[in-house]
Amino acid sequence: MQKKPAIPKGTRDFSPRETVRRKYLIRVIEEKFQRYGYAPIETPSFENRSTLMGKYGEAGDRLIFQILDSGDFLKRADKDAWAQGNSSALAPSIASKVLRYDLTVPFARYVAQHQSEVCFPFKRYQIQAVWRADRPQKGRFREFYQCDADVVGADSLWQEVELVQLYDDVFNALHLPVCIRLNSRKLLAGLAEVAGISDRFAPFTTALDKWDKIGSQKAVAEMRQAGIPQSAIDALAPFFELDTASNQQRLEVLESTLKSVAVGQSGIAELRFILERIQDHGLKIAELDLDLTLARGLDYYTGAIFEVLGKGIALGSLGGGGRYDELTGIFGLSGISGVGISFGLDRVYLALEARGLFPDLAGDKPQLLFVHFGAAEAAYSYRLVAALRDRGVSCELYPEAVKLKKQLAYAHKNQVPYVAVAGSEEVASQAVTLRNMCTGQQETLSRDAFLKRVLLFHTRSEKTD
Repeated sequence: MQKKPAIPKGTRDFSPRETVRRKYLIRVIEEKFQRYGYAPIETPSFENRSTLMGKYGEAGDRLIFQILDSGDFLKRADKDAWAQGNSSALAPSIASKVLRYDLTVPFARYVAQHQSEVCFPFKRYQIQAVWRADRPQKGRFREFYQCDADVVGADSLWQEVELVQLYDDVFNALHLPVCIRLNSRKLLAGLAEVAGISDRFAPFTTALDKWDKIGSQKAVAEMRQAGIPQSAIDALAPFFELDTASNQQRLEVLESTLKSVAVGQSGIAELRFILERIQDHGLKIAELDLDLTLARGLDYYTGAIFEVLGKGIALGSLGGGGRYDELTGIFGLSGISGVGISFGLDRVYLALEARGLFPDLAGDKPQLLFVHFGAAEAAYSYRLVAALRDRGVSCELYPEAVKLKKQLAYAHKNQVPYVAVAGSEEVASQAVTLRNMCTGQQETLSRDAFLKRVLLFHTRSEKTD
């Protein structure tokens, strides 16, 4: 028995309806990126191993898909690692390329490689697929799209303010209420210094970032497992559960705790600037919340960090980002600070779907189907099809002269709103019978009157969209 075809776990096929909705989402996000002055770039789907490995922390590196070298890769394999069964040591000798894990590190490589061509500050956006060898679950895939906007070569905190506004503008256009969580890696570094765990900062932030995802008890257990003493955890835990009334009050509590810690004070000053500027300008649909449990576990973040959650939707993060000061430095271009945000296209899609917020998009179906009765009738109809397509109308001629019932069933199943019937009588009189598939009403019109009627429907539809 032939095995049923399947796709790898964590990947998906997209139907015409889903694809049209995804393209709509991309259009909305891309239009906002461009309005804020970001220019598009694209990078390869895979990079050299050395470009990506070691940039995301140990946990992130484990999720990078590695590409087996072509040809007789065993000749180049590390024989000692092979003999010892050490897959980690073996991998570099047989997999010199890896799939893109995110868009930020490839962007940093791009900037360093093309620094003579780039005009700083450089604002770019990028909308492409990324891959992670994660465990598939609801809202988490192994292949998914990110929509990134970054600026490098500017230290100004106005960039962070602008990126919060950009998030707000996009989600307002989508009518999706969100909460933008805000924190600073500098502030967390200050707390770690106060607690005496600066040497365990990476595992501390990795575990902390799971505080609201797996619960405080499991996050604490992970910290203990990473060698963080209970005394340090007890000293810091109250800060992660601050329930004071406002963001400013939370900063005041932290300011007294970190008054002698320079890095912590720097983080507080930066957060205060962002919060005050956003308060000055206001947000349309987003809520901005200072949340000390936000850590963004990736190692390259150095300043303000962001994460977006949909209100009343249990899908996890819809987006995130932050400031990174030395990411281009690992590729030989030092002294270039950067900051950026990302939208998770797939999760934003699921959030809109859950809320029923997708508009009625006509692009996933033709507006008009011409019935096929035979060679002469098809030739007559196809001239009308070509004329309407030239005027921007999406329409088609049924490809075969089959029973009318079957052709109407096709139109119904594909939600085509109108059917054009041009049989021998219509051809002889240069007319067309136009049928409304929703009401069942039909009317025979002259060829010119038919074209005007369809173009009128099309214009109204475009205005509605």
